[in-house]
Amino acid sequence: MSGHVCKGQVALVTGASKGGTGTAIALRLAAEGAKVAVTARTLEGLEETQRRIETIGGQAYVIPCDLSNPGGGRAGLVERVESELGPIDILVNNAAVNGYEPFDATTPDALERCLQVNLWAPWELMRGVVTSMRARGRGWILNLTSFAAELPPGPPFPTNKPAKAGFQYGASKAALNRLTIAAASECEGQGIAVNALTPQAAIATPSLVAAGWINETMFEPLDTMAEAALALCSGDPAALTGRIAYSLQLLLELGRPVHDLLGMHLVEGWQPNDLPAVIARQEENLASQGWPDAYSFGRIQKS
Repeated sequence: MSGHVCKGQVALVTGASKGGTGTAIALRLAAEGAKVAVTARTLEGLEETQRRIETIGGQAYVIPCDLSNPGGGRAGLVERVESELGPIDILVNNAAVNGYEPFDATTPDALERCLQVNLWAPWELMRGVVTSMRARGRGWILNLTSFAAELPPGPPFPTNKPAKAGFQYGASKAALNRLTIAAASECEGQGIAVNALTPQAAIATPSLVAAGWINETMFEPLDTMAEAALALCSGDPAALTGRIAYSLQLLLELGRPVHDLLGMHLVEGWQPNDLPAVIARQEENLASQGWPDAYSFGRIQKS
């Protein structure tokens, strides 16, 4: 393993069974010394994540749970992790349900499932960890969010997703963003950082690559998301909290070198000096689809 900025800490990462963002973040935290609990519905996938963590000498705890169901195990999830590994220092709410349908075609069941996974479960888990974090004066909460939460410009509106048919997913993530800022405000000065992290573009997860959905312009590797997540899960809570951060912009702002998932090697082509050109290409691509100045949100960022 590489550094040990998370040595002795306990992390809980949701949605870490498919080899994508959740798995990448869990692996990166483990490489930095954290004991990592991983949860999702698929036991086989969780066990593969556990195997990868143990291969690098890390410690992982597998807890299958259906976050879409209030009775699916999420109510006791924090207690189970803490009884096995100790108090949770880092909570990463990565599990998500998307869905792109016109607002008038969305079914109540589909909307309910989206809100349960994307909003209700993170809120419940945040409530579960914050009391202990406050008592110890230390903690990091990270919610994974989406560009779909942003308001599309118009009229005329962009013709592509998520401007069109992005209601249920975008609304749930917009609510998650508001929850993030509320929690950051209410935890201010208590040693607890609460942030949200958005991929700058599509993440090159194994499933998206296999489906052929990744193009040369609008993608980023798992390494950049994991590096940005690590920054938000280890930074000074007094300085780095209350952010709805975009991955590449954050890494550029912090001047943070991007390492592979084991924290061992720098990732070629994705270092801070490389990122302005990457972001510019992505902005140009979005502008061509009717999203001018797509990454100018009027929020805190120096890049």
